[in-house]
Amino acid sequence: MEQGRGTLAGIGLMLAAMAVLPFLDVVAKTLGQQGMPILQIVWARMAMGTLMTAPFAARIGGMRGLWPSRPGMHALRTAFLIGATFCFFFALKFLPIADALAIFFVQPLVVTALSPLVLGERVGPRRWAAVAVGFIGTLVIIRPGFQAVNPGMLLALAAGTSLALYMLITRRMAGRDHAMVTTFQTSLIGAIAVSLAVIPVWQAPTPAQWTLFLALGFVATFGHYLIVMAYDRAEASLLAPLAYTEMIMAVAVGWWFFGDFPDLWTFVGVGILMACALYISARERAVTKPAE
Repeated sequence: MEQGRGTLAGIGLMLAAMAVLPFLDVVAKTLGQQGMPILQIVWARMAMGTLMTAPFAARIGGMRGLWPSRPGMHALRTAFLIGATFCFFFALKFLPIADALAIFFVQPLVVTALSPLVLGERVGPRRWAAVAVGFIGTLVIIRPGFQAVNPGMLLALAAGTSLALYMLITRRMAGRDHAMVTTFQTSLIGAIAVSLAVIPVWQAPTPAQWTLFLALGFVATFGHYLIVMAYDRAEASLLAPLAYTEMIMAVAVGWWFFGDFPDLWTFVGVGILMACALYISARERAVTKPAE
């Protein structure tokens, strides 16, 4: 019973995160349209996240909570998050939010495919088939050979793969530290790493851009805090398909703020991906069976 409540809580937290995170893309795309270097936007996401979570992390974990007990794993996890953030923000310079996110949705399939290797979770032949069909859905969205491959498409694909690895490591580290402490440590390591790299491209932000930086940090921190809490309560291969619910909010905010709307083939491809994700999720509910 307790495990069931924990799983339901994890699902609810993941759904909440997916409703929040598209606003991160709105802020990042706005800054990019204003000519802000992508690396500086990534820096803002990490630095502001560090400042916002530090007091809570110190209160929960004390001074020991201000530095990770397993810095190697945290550094690897943070590297994948930085890579995903940079690639996706860069993709937004070339694509509408919903289109970039549609390709980015390869992430749950990668999580499912790699969960046996990274987490030791069981994935049977029917779920492997769903992953293969989901890849076809991704090709429907990109349509190589039928249209010029936009650089943003490749960047969104790289972002989805990188975030999948971040999610897998998050699940592997689940339960070792409080979610807020983990969120702070990720932001801290990321801020330190990106602060060194951003110096050559730094542009002095305007007061309005500093406000957007703060908004970026708040939305990113809150959204990823919800994800960490979700992965503390439920399995990666169960939560991963829920990432597709982000598309609903992404379409809404893309249309509202930028007047963008996906074409028919993008919806077809997302439909295929969602169907595969729902099937994978349904198979996870049969976890009591010894094999598939």
